[in-house]
Amino acid sequence: MNVEQLQKLGLIRPDPPKKPRNELGQEDFLKLMVTQMTHQNPLKPMENTEFLTQMAQFGTVSGIQALQKSFTDFANAIGSDQTLQAAGLIGRKVLVPGDKAMLAAGSAIQGVVELDKPATAIAVKILDASGVPVRTLELGAHDQGQVEFQWDGLKDDGTVADPGIYRIQAEGMVGGERLALPTLVVAPVESIAANPSGYGLSVELPGLGKVDFKDIRQIL
Repeated sequence: MNVEQLQKLGLIRPDPPKKPRNELGQEDFLKLMVTQMTHQNPLKPMENTEFLTQMAQFGTVSGIQALQKSFTDFANAIGSDQTLQAAGLIGRKVLVPGDKAMLAAGSAIQGVVELDKPATAIAVKILDASGVPVRTLELGAHDQGQVEFQWDGLKDDGTVADPGIYRIQAEGMVGGERLALPTLVVAPVESIAANPSGYGLSVELPGLGKVDFKDIRQIL
């Protein structure tokens, strides 16, 4: 009879799986500890504090390794969930921070001015690629919050603007001062991709390029 047949009959036990030489398990650590205590100098035995310190160090290393694995599993789960959410955004519109937007033929540019304080004389200027203002939208006075705006593609002189990328500048009177105001723009999601850093995802928006998935304020 060969070794495999003897193992199946239970006459001999299979060899336990071998661990890499550079790994030290808890069983190995305890064996070393017992050996150390057995062969210690009887005139100078190892103190309890030393024994407890070594045990604590081993427990800390094991705990850190387990914690790292838990965080890795958690990060992978979040990444998978984020991928599924992002994939469902393709073709939909999102609201993201930005100061430029794409004007498509026969379409409009939509956005929001963010106010952390009440403001008056709020105005949104639309500028072409050369930085020349083509339209000014007067929004008046508003309390703290979001103020929506929309540009229909018509210039101040009533002519139709060419399709392309346009810059957006918002300003208003806040506390007696004329200040620049942050804006959000609406854009359709063309595709999704992993960030170059390897962490998180980004969405591709026309006119804005790649935007981190976490920066999306609203899905429309």
